[in-house]
Amino acid sequence: MKFQPHRLSVAPMMDWTDRHCRSLHRVLTRRSLLYTEMLTTGAVLHGDRKRLLAFSPAEHPVALQLGGSEPADLAEAARIGEAEGYDEINLNVGCPSDRVQSGRFGACLMREPVLVAECMAAMASAVKVPVTVKCRIGVDEQDPEESLFTLVDGCVAAGVKTFVVHSRKAWLKGLSPKENRDVPPLDYPLVWRLKRERPELTIVINGGIASLADAEAHLAHVDGVMLGRAAYHTPEMLGEVDERIFGEGIAVGAREAVEAYRGYVASQLAAGVHLAAMTRHMLGLFHGAPGARTWRRILTVEGVKAGAGLEVIDRALAAVSGLQDQRLAVGLEAGQAA
Repeated sequence: MKFQPHRLSVAPMMDWTDRHCRSLHRVLTRRSLLYTEMLTTGAVLHGDRKRLLAFSPAEHPVALQLGGSEPADLAEAARIGEAEGYDEINLNVGCPSDRVQSGRFGACLMREPVLVAECMAAMASAVKVPVTVKCRIGVDEQDPEESLFTLVDGCVAAGVKTFVVHSRKAWLKGLSPKENRDVPPLDYPLVWRLKRERPELTIVINGGIASLADAEAHLAHVDGVMLGRAAYHTPEMLGEVDERIFGEGIAVGAREAVEAYRGYVASQLAAGVHLAAMTRHMLGLFHGAPGARTWRRILTVEGVKAGAGLEVIDRALAAVSGLQDQRLAVGLEAGQAA
């Protein structure tokens, strides 16, 4: 199978997919494409670039997602992102939050496909790495069939070849960002149709995809699947991605992931990073398994204490392992008794 990182990616999620989260996800899957949180052009151009843009070389392939609507600013931010080593620059045309709308970027740009195309043309001319778009199928009263295809065709003319489509509308008035992730109905067939009618494009589907089985079903229709909350809340599913989705390697379990992540945590602790900044992304490991609640409790309660270090992770791992071993032993005894 030709390597195609878009085949499975982890969505950009505000306050979640920071460098610590991405480093955890990377020990679970070597092949998936990872995304930063959305960064505004203002933050990239005028903020603390070292803090905002730094990432570990181990995170590759990794994409930088930008928010903005001024072509010149986006072009300059894209140049900076390319110089920092990002493998792709993505424009957010999907976030529905009020703060994003007030800045004239995110999902409200679905109403301005000509401007989006201008932004993408400016970005494409500024960098050599791929520039991509993450969008909705429409906003408010738009006809999705018209709004999605109009946006895509305009961006294609500007040089874009890859689109990540969140398969539901965004309602910019009357719904919160949380409601916008659940309330508007999903329209997967429309995204499948986009791929069918624009076969030369790379089309990645996003929205409401809860399992790798769901992802595999979508891959019969599109080029790639982007997982969001499911990947964050149950990160252990990423441990199966390389084997199931990319057809290589072997599955990585939660315990193996913790051991592999331990070295990264140690290096960040030495650099002055608080343990909780990293362990908060680990809470979903062991989801549904014996000891999962104990795992979360130890990391949550002890991880925030001053001076907390690797011993907290070790204690949590020992506790969950002990409970799992105890459950296994009881099961074996019951089987022998039967």
